Amino acid sequence: MTTPTSHADHLVVTAPSLAEGIAYIEQTLGVSPQAGGEHVRLGTHNALLKLGHGFYLEVIAVNPAAPAPQRARWFGLDTMAAGSKPRLATWVVRTDDIEAATAAATISPGIVEEMSRGALQWRITIPADGKLVLDGVMPSLIQWNSSSHPTDNMADLGCSLVRLEGFHPQAEAIAAWLTQIGLQSHIDMHQPAPGQKPHMLALIQTPTGLHPLGMAE
Repeated sequence: MTTPTSHADHLVVTAPSLAEGIAYIEQTLGVSPQAGGEHVRLGTHNALLKLGHGFYLEVIAVNPAAPAPQRARWFGLDTMAAGSKPRLATWVVRTDDIEAATAAATISPGIVEEMSRGALQWRITIPADGKLVLDGVMPSLIQWNSSSHPTDNMADLGCSLVRLEGFHPQAEAIAAWLTQIGLQSHIDMHQPAPGQKPHMLALIQTPTGLHPLGMAE
């Protein structure tokens, strides 16, 4: 079987409401994400921030105007605790063979499902229970059904990803899988410090300087 080729595709910031998620990015990075759209099947909506060619940040939340789906929503949105704040919850890896990349995982990233938003169409892994896999440190997989990428139509606000790190007790297993699926993007996986919860950490270059996303959230 041919090894897939994969790249980091986007960061996922979950929020109790889209407005709160946008405000969090404005306060943390000093820029305002642009409007995204609705995911009708899952009852969610989003806002987007370009972080360089082929990579972006997505703020996602339950859409209160949409009918509740007859299934679990993605990215753990149904299990957010009362009073939760926006946070960097997980990340998504783009692959050119989502079936092979999913099959290579010793810990399942979820079921490959067809999704769309407006003119965009893609396939993505979603666990049946909608929860984050390995606390969000293990990414979802995505395969875009076109040669173009969503960032091609996003405004460039002068932001870019400088570094991405994951902290989890199973960091070695996650890193081994990322190598197996041909990940071309650099990400460091670490064991958490004593008492530290699993989490993702992104360092973002913005017009006002470097800002961490994922610490003390």
